[in-house]
Amino acid sequence: MKKPSANSDMNRRQFLAAAGLALAAPTLIPASALGREDKPAPSERITLGVVGWGMQGPGNTQEFLGLKDCQVVAACDLDKNHLQAALNVINRKYGNKDCKAYHDYRELMARQDIDAVMLAVPDTFHALVAVEAARNKKDIYGEKPLARTIAEQQAIVKAVRQNQRIWQTGSWQRSQGPFRKAAEIVRNGLIGKITRVEVGLPAGHTDFAGTGRPLAAKLKRGAPADFLAKVVPGTPEWDAAVSPPPPELDYQTWVGPSKMEPYIGARVHMNWRWNYNVGGGQLLDWIGHHCDIAHWGLDMDDKGGPSEIEAEGEFPPPNAIWNTCTRYRITLKYPNDITMIIAGGHRDIRGGAKWIGTDGWVWVDRGGFDASNTDWFQKLPDNCTVRLYRSDNHQANFISCAKSRKPTITPAETAHHSAIPGHLGLISLLAGNEENGKRIGRKIRWDPEKEAIIDDPQATQFLSRAYRAPWELA
Repeated sequence: MKKPSANSDMNRRQFLAAAGLALAAPTLIPASALGREDKPAPSERITLGVVGWGMQGPGNTQEFLGLKDCQVVAACDLDKNHLQAALNVINRKYGNKDCKAYHDYRELMARQDIDAVMLAVPDTFHALVAVEAARNKKDIYGEKPLARTIAEQQAIVKAVRQNQRIWQTGSWQRSQGPFRKAAEIVRNGLIGKITRVEVGLPAGHTDFAGTGRPLAAKLKRGAPADFLAKVVPGTPEWDAAVSPPPPELDYQTWVGPSKMEPYIGARVHMNWRWNYNVGGGQLLDWIGHHCDIAHWGLDMDDKGGPSEIEAEGEFPPPNAIWNTCTRYRITLKYPNDITMIIAGGHRDIRGGAKWIGTDGWVWVDRGGFDASNTDWFQKLPDNCTVRLYRSDNHQANFISCAKSRKPTITPAETAHHSAIPGHLGLISLLAGNEENGKRIGRKIRWDPEKEAIIDDPQATQFLSRAYRAPWELA
């Protein structure tokens, strides 16, 4: 069985050249389930299919279900229990049983009466599913980070451009007032010349699905976050963790293009992000949020980027059940003598995004907003002319843009640039060396125009990853 392929040989200048292309309008074919009478006519609604019902899928779908000009008509998941849960939620909302269930995302994408899709799948599938959606002329709401590797991100951006698709990334902080206001303060020059940017992200591991606790309790161990990062093959703990996949999960397909590994319940649903085989740890899980906001304030959504990257971090054994970096610090050099620090697990870097300039500073996080001048909280000075894209509902912004064919607040190019610093930081770490229990990353020089690592073949190999046959993304 041959899986979908897409061309990924694309650089940043080509991305930008595509920005002015006209976008084709959706067909707006009526869904089979018409819903309530208070909704717009079927011809005015966007029909939507949802792919993935794990951590982000349910919340995203609930938001779409609350929009009158959106009709959710199909759901797809590799876990039969998850799929049934999706059907129950969607059909209960519309008072019918019209939502169609799919095991294979390609069958859902092939439906011509579906205008758009919501994708909430593990990182290892981001590029495959997104490119397939774009090739089938679906507008796409996709989760962050944009993809598992920079090469895959390039493939997504190219597919979206070539097929003239509307893309919205799940970087929903851009649709929140405090984040927009903080970025506007910076963009209007109120803090003077920017000298430093701090991006604070989470550290460690979290047992989101609760699948690690039963194993830890069975073996009388401590918290899963500490325990599972130490369990390696050849130990009794590993043997106790490995089991046959449950019958409701198509595990062979779930692993997808990644290396086949034994089934361990503690690293699939929700907790897949703690295994580099399919996820990217806290760094890549969060880079599309706070670094995205940092770039918004720097006016670097579609231009520029770091030129030098150097990192250090702490890792579990590479073959542990949970093996992603637990503590990290990345130093990046940006144009105009700006230094960015991305850190997780370091007390001197506050969670969120902070810009520091010659005349002041501003910091923003979920539930927090602070600045050197508190007058900015109330009203920006009259001479501030920069007003950023305003969206008050991330999902509604996507549906509105799918109808108008105008760009969303977080298009694919933006998500691509927001995630690149995280990918390069991880590459620095993975290509580095172990010293006294820490991994010291190698210094990477990056050409943001060509999107290439300069004079370092060893680091360059991490820009992409080999696919397990028969999966391929050309």
